[in-house]
Amino acid sequence: FGGTEKYNASVPAVNIKDNTEGFELELAVPGMKKDDFTVEIDNDVLTISSKMKSENEESQDNYTRKEFSFTSFKRAFTLPETVDGSKIDAKYEDGILKLTLPKKQEALPKPKRLIEIA
Repeated sequence: FGGTEKYNASVPAVNIKDNTEGFELELAVPGMKKDDFTVEIDNDVLTISSKMKSENEESQDNYTRKEFSFTSFKRAFTLPETVDGSKIDAKYEDGILKLTLPKKQEALPKPKRLIEIA
């Protein structure tokens, strides 16, 4: 997995696990909804991005203050050739965006086979 972005404090941390069947990517992004994310794959590059706008308004002694804040990030990963891009799955729960990237059938370890001697 090659990350193509420089480290930025607003970019969520990522955990990558390599299992027998595939890889798992976990991004810590609390306080968001699943609709806030865009996950795309293009030419073996997986891009995860988000844009979230929040608005605060305070009224006090005839003064009104309005503050907008935009939270956005973009992370891109070059996928290994062993990943089956057509079967990537994503879900968001408990502040973690979790992607499952299954390996292609031919990349899975072959079961042990006993060869009979004729």
